[in-house]
Amino acid sequence: MKIEKLTAMALERVDFDRYLLAAAVGKRAEAIANGAKPVVDMDPKIDKFTDIALVEIAEGKIIIDTEA
Repeated sequence: MKIEKLTAMALERVDFDRYLLAAAVGKRAEAIANGAKPVVDMDPKIDKFTDIALVEIAEGKIIIDTEA
C-alpha cells in the first residue's frame, strides 16, 4: 500500500491531528527499535521502524488515545 494512503488512514484514526500522529509514530517506532515486536506482519530487520508503526496505526492494531 502506498505511504500516502497509509498516512490518510492513520490520520483518520487520530481525528486528523498530524502532530498526534507524528508523536505516536515516533514513540512506537522507538519502542520497535528497542525490541518491541511489531503487531503486523513486517520485519524490523528489513522495514523501517516508522513504516511499521504507521501501518500498525493505520490498520488499527495500535490504538492512540485522542482524548489525552
